[in-house]
Amino acid sequence: MSLFTSVPTSVPRSAAPREAAPRKRARFHTLTVEDVRPLTDDAVEVTFTVPAALADEYDHLPGQYVALRTTLDGVEVRRSYSLCRAPEHRDDGHDTRLSVAVKRDEGGLFSTWAQAGLHPGFEIDVMSPQGTFTSGLDDLDHRHVVGIAAGSGITPLMALAHTVLTRSDTSRFTLLYTNRATLDVMFLEDLADLKDRYPTRLVLHHVLSREQRAAPVLSGRIDEEKLRTILGTLIPPATVDEWFLCGPLALVDLCREVLADVGVDRSHIRFELFTTGDEPARAARPVQVRAGERTVRIEVTLDGVSSTVESPVDAHESVLNAALRVRPDAPFACAGGVCGTCRARVLEGSVTMTENYALEPDELERGFVLTCQSHPTSDRVVVDYDV
Repeated sequence: MSLFTSVPTSVPRSAAPREAAPRKRARFHTLTVEDVRPLTDDAVEVTFTVPAALADEYDHLPGQYVALRTTLDGVEVRRSYSLCRAPEHRDDGHDTRLSVAVKRDEGGLFSTWAQAGLHPGFEIDVMSPQGTFTSGLDDLDHRHVVGIAAGSGITPLMALAHTVLTRSDTSRFTLLYTNRATLDVMFLEDLADLKDRYPTRLVLHHVLSREQRAAPVLSGRIDEEKLRTILGTLIPPATVDEWFLCGPLALVDLCREVLADVGVDRSHIRFELFTTGDEPARAARPVQVRAGERTVRIEVTLDGVSSTVESPVDAHESVLNAALRVRPDAPFACAGGVCGTCRARVLEGSVTMTENYALEPDELERGFVLTCQSHPTSDRVVVDYDV
């Protein structure tokens, strides 16, 4: 589902790792664009000023994301983007910065607009950071972390790589990064600078699908055969402690399956999707309740306040869609089952989820669901966003 233009302050080796803050309610605040930096011909890094008064709201961990919200052609549009640099921590009461990388998708309404529409001085709504693509970084001494990314999937791994390398003098980070050609590589210079700073502890493997590399294994698409070759020669799984995967669904699924097949415990494999290959869903389609038709009663608790809404059974609408009619502030970003912003816990009743690319098995066991993908299967459903 990116961060600053200046180099973040390094965390001393003796400093204890930052603990994950309690899960905070996703809220939008209006931030001002401070800078827009071209990364490639179709990608930019957008940096926002975070006022000192909002510093706590935007405190975050490497690997998290924010959602941007605006109105285009009279329709509210939200898109999620990962924070691409390590968190900046200041105790002097000054403003901080927050950055995301936006890559233009073919036919993408928001990403196309963002290339020209976001400029210094522009104000846009930015959601407080969310996401759980952050674990496995508590004790980094002598740990080897590997990131596998495709295209814009590099954005959270930029923050993760910097964190791994700065928190410990004995940690290592290896990045396997695939693109079509050199001109498509986002953060190319930033990665080179990071390599110069940590020449023995950072390993970069660029795989180009439409450009010939000196090593055949680094040329062409990453398919199962190529991935197994890379794992057998360049990145032996036995030497790796944690895996972070970010990119399209096909690549992430391939990596998860192959890693599991070669004996990597799934608890050490974390993934985040930038796209499932489907068009972004809209969360608020209009639904009317007609007199006499059968309905489902949905009760929602948010910020300590409970609200009730009736949903027509024949409408087959999601819990989120129904909740938005009585609670327009219900949290969501992608509405496609990818980001996890709309996560809530089912306290009573039952639902079925259409898609789930965000929740872990233990969260499902505890009753958490993605409300954008959840459809009632009982006459009454009670969900709590505050848990």
